[in-house]
Amino acid sequence: MGRIRVGPARVPSRETAEEAVRLLVDRGYAACEIDFEGGFWMDYPWAARLGELAREHDVALSVHAPLFGFMGHLEASGRKWSSAVGALDRSAGIAAACGAELVVLHPGFLLGRSRGDAIASVVEQLGILRERLEGKGRAVPFGVEVMGRVRDLGSLEDCVAIASEVDWVRPVVDFAHMHATSDGAFLEVERFAESLATVDAVLEPGAPFHVHFSDIAFANRNEKHHLPYGEGTLRAEPLRAALGRFERPATVISESPDEESSQAIRRALIDDAAGAH
Repeated sequence: MGRIRVGPARVPSRETAEEAVRLLVDRGYAACEIDFEGGFWMDYPWAARLGELAREHDVALSVHAPLFGFMGHLEASGRKWSSAVGALDRSAGIAAACGAELVVLHPGFLLGRSRGDAIASVVEQLGILRERLEGKGRAVPFGVEVMGRVRDLGSLEDCVAIASEVDWVRPVVDFAHMHATSDGAFLEVERFAESLATVDAVLEPGAPFHVHFSDIAFANRNEKHHLPYGEGTLRAEPLRAALGRFERPATVISESPDEESSQAIRRALIDDAAGAH
């Protein structure tokens, strides 16, 4: 099996990059997702220093773009489009500055269109974005995240379809979202392995699986909110066993609401896996 890295979905300190990396290392993490969902709080020098320290301590970084930073707008014009492009441009700039593996973004919405038309729009607009990023030296990999809304854009199949059309985009597997939209079906190793195999088929050689994970509350096949680990029915042990079937490395980001839950997930994925060899 490939190496499994585990880390939190939030930088643990916004005071200094030194304190952030110290906390990550002390807590046993080898990854961290930079949390810009609600907006940007880090400047480029902070990002560069964070990247320098993360490389020194073997911590893999990723960036989560602001929630309004999505592609697939009805038209590639107007205020919402400009805001989205600006957010993704800056996210990519931060990723380039800190050496992040990828920028995670949401796939957008159907907006009354067929699934095929919405996906085509996302692909087209990602191409427009890429031209802008290449001109600035910010052409980093992007990751499109599987969403927790069963009736809108963002299923695993949607994300794989986008990634198969855009060679610098990877599917980001969110097993909490998929557990919700499947009405709690992710209980056995085989279910995890099937999903990972689908993603494996469109990832370039050597690129890690990028996984979001937490326990989750759901109703009517839609996510409600993340839960402390153990309060719901999603468990990390089947994910560990499924990842063990692949040579590809994996970065697993805990979106749990508390540190104790993230540590429980880390132990299930790392400590148990080490004990299995």
